[in-house]
Amino acid sequence: MTIFAKAFCIATLFTGFAWANEELKVGSSVVPHADILKFIKPTLQKQGYDLKIYEFNDGVIPNIMVENGELDANYFQHEPYLKEFNQRQGTHLVKVASIHIEPMTVYSKKHKEFQPKTGASISIPNNPTNESRALRIVASAGLIEIKDSELVTPLDIVKNPKNLKFVELKDAQLTRSLDDVDYSLINSNFAILSGLNPIKDGLYTENKYSEYGNIIAVKAGNEELDKIKALVKALQSDEVKNFIEEKYQGALIPTF
Repeated sequence: MTIFAKAFCIATLFTGFAWANEELKVGSSVVPHADILKFIKPTLQKQGYDLKIYEFNDGVIPNIMVENGELDANYFQHEPYLKEFNQRQGTHLVKVASIHIEPMTVYSKKHKEFQPKTGASISIPNNPTNESRALRIVASAGLIEIKDSELVTPLDIVKNPKNLKFVELKDAQLTRSLDDVDYSLINSNFAILSGLNPIKDGLYTENKYSEYGNIIAVKAGNEELDKIKALVKALQSDEVKNFIEEKYQGALIPTF
């Protein structure tokens, strides 16, 4: 091989390394978060970032992986859940941006209105933040009164004139419970995944301006990394806003 040929190969090798895109590893729920991330993948590619999307049906592992540095960020949770997780697990995760809200909605296979009869059964999430969220929605409908606490459970109901029965289940089990209970309060990502349309099938929903917007979370200290800024900018674009509004037709609402 000539000296020129060797020099060309070496230059090509180093040029290839210089031009290789930087990996950006993000954990997300399957629906809708992964769909939204896939939409921005070409945008980030043009900016020099190779977006790697890791899908989870779990609310613990993606946070632990961000804490341990195995993921750069995650996109699946709201801030109240993040704060409660940090307190419980001793992690150091922070919010860097809010992207959309998935309104929690009341569904039923047995009733056409959210007007429970005495003794009606209602399934709700069993994790602390979403359980509190569900009970506040029931309270907002004037059906119960609860203590003024950050986190509440059925034990914190102070007035329950219709003697409503609350069934605490994992989020992923709520849609299946519709065959057995009168009503269920289900977050939109789980509802959509099960073929429910919050706009067409929902009977009652929370205020869209609630505190439960879904966020991008990173480990504290990484908020100002260029790749995190690029991720947030891509997600909070007009293109993503239009994508969410057109694809989900009100089932998801942009928060930026």
